[in-house]
Amino acid sequence: MWTFALARLAGILLAGLVGGLLVGPIWVWLLAAMCLYLAWQLVNLYRLDRWLRLRSQIDPPNLGGVWGDVIGQVTRLHRRKQYHKQRLVQLYRELRRSTAALPDGVIILSSQHEIVWFNRQAARLLGLKRPIDVGLRVDNLIRAPEFVRYLHGDDFALPLVIRPPVHAELFLALQLVPYGAGQSLLLVRDVTRQMRLEATRKDFVANASHELRTPLTVISGYLDVLADDPAIDEVWAGPIRDMRAQAQRMNTIIADLLELSRLESTDGEAPREPIDVPRMLERMHRDALAGENRPRQVTLEMDTECGLYGSAQELESAFTNLLVNGIKYTLSEGMVRMRWWADEEGAYFSVVDSGIGIPAEHIPRLTERFYRVDAGRSRDRGGSGLGLAIVKHALQRHGAWLDVQSIEGKGSTFTCHFPPQRIWQPSLRAAASA
Repeated sequence: MWTFALARLAGILLAGLVGGLLVGPIWVWLLAAMCLYLAWQLVNLYRLDRWLRLRSQIDPPNLGGVWGDVIGQVTRLHRRKQYHKQRLVQLYRELRRSTAALPDGVIILSSQHEIVWFNRQAARLLGLKRPIDVGLRVDNLIRAPEFVRYLHGDDFALPLVIRPPVHAELFLALQLVPYGAGQSLLLVRDVTRQMRLEATRKDFVANASHELRTPLTVISGYLDVLADDPAIDEVWAGPIRDMRAQAQRMNTIIADLLELSRLESTDGEAPREPIDVPRMLERMHRDALAGENRPRQVTLEMDTECGLYGSAQELESAFTNLLVNGIKYTLSEGMVRMRWWADEEGAYFSVVDSGIGIPAEHIPRLTERFYRVDAGRSRDRGGSGLGLAIVKHALQRHGAWLDVQSIEGKGSTFTCHFPPQRIWQPSLRAAASA
């Protein structure tokens, strides 16, 4: 094309040169030829510009040479753009249809937590309206305090269960999934059925445990009488002893179930009563030293005199369960060490033992109800599988959490982390009262 265009330009210049040699001044004829060529190019440029502006209304001009090649390339680019545009529109429609068919709600949030888009299920569950709510911050529409804390936190591994203001009878699980440049997906799932089943299960366990307590107390009482009765044949001594041990184990399980049900049914945070933790730990240490079948060393280290704001009953239950666990799974020549300390990030209570340890794959499930690493060994040692579940719920009520570190065959470390706002300074209170 460019060879043909250069040849045409050369032909026009040659014609002007011949005309100048035959008729008059050469430069006049060459200038006239160039002006004619420029005018022709300007006409072609005008036709191309007009077609580009009115491409949807008129056909492309029929130009040859380089101009025709340019028009051909523009036409191919336009067709390619139209094809990709149609593909994008088709993909967008398929995405909207697929998200609309999801049983869960989906909300796309910007880096500022503003709503970019949501599907029909999210609109139904949360009462969102399009286009009124698009562009608004999601925490202005979902005003639950726990959701605001969750949204501005950094731990989104577990979903948050709330009751939306528009449908107070529902339970919704919200989970944030970050992606891209600060954007995130908010997944909304209706978990009302699961929550009601869980509530029914908790009520059943609590009621059954409560109803079993009275007959079991009667059975234990008669077994105690039979065990102390010298008239009982010696042949029955072994079976009665076994029955007493099993009745005692059932009493322990029922007591743990009732305590766990109480913790689960109590809403909100624990009360903010001052607790003298060092004195509590000293009493626990004395009781542990007086117990039978304990390890050779049971020690207590206290690096601070501060206490905690909370429920003394719940914290003593949690600390005792951790201590009993450490003693239970440590051999007689082993060691169990309790430690209480604090720093600028909070207060800590840990139980370190040199016992049998826990395989790594079992650690995430230790706080589940009735979960045992080795069911047979736990039963032999009198474990109910509820102790660490009680610890977990008691700590959650105090804004704390449990960290477990263990090496199989070498021992375990259970550490309770308490936030700074739960720390009680006895010295400050004494100064204030004085």
